[in-house]
Amino acid sequence: MQEKVKLGISSCLLGERVRYDGGHKLDHFMKDTLGLFIEWVPVCPEVESGLPVPREAMRLVGDPEAPRLVKSRSGNDYTDSMVTWAKRKLAEIEKEDLCGFIFKSKSPSSGMRGVKVYGPSGIPSRAGVGIFARAFMEKFPRTPVEDEGRLCDPGLRENFIERIFVCKRWKEFTQKGTVRDLIEFHTDHKLLVLSHSPGHYSALGNLVANSRKYKSQVLQEEYLSLLMEGLKLIATVRKNTNVLHHMMGYFKKQLQSEEKKEMLEVIEEYHKGFIPLIVPVTLIRHYVRKYDGAYLKRQYYLNPHPAELMLRNHV
Repeated sequence: MQEKVKLGISSCLLGERVRYDGGHKLDHFMKDTLGLFIEWVPVCPEVESGLPVPREAMRLVGDPEAPRLVKSRSGNDYTDSMVTWAKRKLAEIEKEDLCGFIFKSKSPSSGMRGVKVYGPSGIPSRAGVGIFARAFMEKFPRTPVEDEGRLCDPGLRENFIERIFVCKRWKEFTQKGTVRDLIEFHTDHKLLVLSHSPGHYSALGNLVANSRKYKSQVLQEEYLSLLMEGLKLIATVRKNTNVLHHMMGYFKKQLQSEEKKEMLEVIEEYHKGFIPLIVPVTLIRHYVRKYDGAYLKRQYYLNPHPAELMLRNHV
């Protein structure tokens, strides 16, 4: 994959001084590490919708399902202005063909979950979604999204970054879009899907097997929905262990007794939490090269994202 992955991001996370107090929330991992592989599309709903820097802070009030966006001190309602701007912005974003979006956590405009919403008592609940973030997720329900706070968790970080690279490969597939190409795409991602959800693995397999029953566009939409739904589920140690044993089965006729013993020991150490996932995966990659495992060579499970990100060193 030579082209960078195109992602939307809250501008303040790249160090832009667009926050209400004139500051930023620079995230060095995103800008300096992940940024090596990403083409960023920065968005600041407040500034782009016409508010100055610095400005009066805002908050959500009312019903968490349909909150109003108001200025904290004056109480001026900014909801309609934000909604109007968001509709125009999302039309522009649609042309960007993003593979994902990273939102600023807790923001009344950009927080994707757990945003404070103030009720009549003045006591906030954390049941809100930012005005722009809600509009984005409703318009692009299959696009991977996260906030920078949750990305501090190694498992959630690995999951999100894995999904954006799958999304990138999907967009490359759709430029061809034949049933044969879909079968190839599905084959390449089989074990990756299995590590997240055996149920979705089976459902996607059945869908591809019955592909002739669907019109091309319907088939692709149904496949993508199932794919992204399944990949949102975290690949747990138990599910990864199952995939590792599954892959080992492809070498049962080639592995020498000592090699088989070593593989089983490494998988068990991972299962017990003594070593990270990268260790058994690296050993399997070694045997794939040694024994020329054609089917496993093509599995993105072994290389789902750039090694430089070291995501599987921590899960």
